[in-house]
Amino acid sequence: MKNTPHPFPPFQLELPQWVTEFLKSQPVAFPTPEARMTLVTTLSQHNIEEGTGGPFGAGVFRVDTHQLVAPGVNLVLSSQNSLAHAEIVAIIMAQQLLGSHDLGAAGLPSHELVTSCEPCAMCLGAICWSGVSHLVCGAQGNDAEAIGFDEGPKLKDWASALEQRGITVTKNIGRFQATQVLQKYVEQGGKVYNSRQGSKEPPR
Repeated sequence: MKNTPHPFPPFQLELPQWVTEFLKSQPVAFPTPEARMTLVTTLSQHNIEEGTGGPFGAGVFRVDTHQLVAPGVNLVLSSQNSLAHAEIVAIIMAQQLLGSHDLGAAGLPSHELVTSCEPCAMCLGAICWSGVSHLVCGAQGNDAEAIGFDEGPKLKDWASALEQRGITVTKNIGRFQATQVLQKYVEQGGKVYNSRQGSKEPPR
């Protein structure tokens, strides 16, 4: 019996080439939370300028050495994938590089996720299962909502919920700069891509 071709496309998520080129000019380690936030905010800025996605950047770092393990930028529009938020991309890349679905697995160092904006409902769930031990955020969720993005149905005290799971949270690191990137995205005509939030159009 002849094998028929698989009818479904393979799942593939690739960082834009400019990310690799940009990181060549960056230091090996980022010793302060501010330095790590500057990196991911700069990634979000470049993502706008390069036209490869929305105004969000992230990175998974080793807690002990502060080295970048994997970057992430928002690729929703370029990948045609609503799951491709910067945090998700960074987590996937780090897990692939380390060969583990759990960034907190035995034998691995502790990892933190640094993101230019507080996680939406989807990314919050992903963080729970990622294995990171710490989360650092720049802009607040209401900063993203102020320009039209939908953060989804998050717990009001989501940071405490993460800390109950052993994931510590630091907020408002570099918030001003991160919020500026969000505002610039809208000023330049960037697409705000919330499915059907607020729409009366029935689901298909």
